[in-house]
Amino acid sequence: MILPGNGVRIVVATRPVDFRKGPDGLAAVVQEQLGFDPHSGLIVVFRSKRGDRAKILVWDGTGLVLIYKRLEQGGFTWPTVRDGVMRVSKAQFEALFEGLDWRRVTPPRGRRPAAAE
Repeated sequence: MILPGNGVRIVVATRPVDFRKGPDGLAAVVQEQLGFDPHSGLIVVFRSKRGDRAKILVWDGTGLVLIYKRLEQGGFTWPTVRDGVMRVSKAQFEALFEGLDWRRVTPPRGRRPAAAE
């Protein structure tokens, strides 16, 4: 798996997409339907209708990278189907990619260092 850096925005497209689309078709969905620049380094996770497959689209600075994953058993845990996107943390993205329940991963909260208190 390609691991995102800490400062990268990761979003999940909550509505299933046509999985026949390739990188250019998904980039058009990102731009026209979701309102993001697909060439900004943003990571976009797409779901299939059945929920057992995921496509991940990212611009790596030299081209579009498309990652496809199908779970052999079960399905991914997806957010409720609706229009738009949902932002997830790096840890939640990694759990989703592994087929785990990403909702159980809580993003770390910034805490003031003890010396500052």
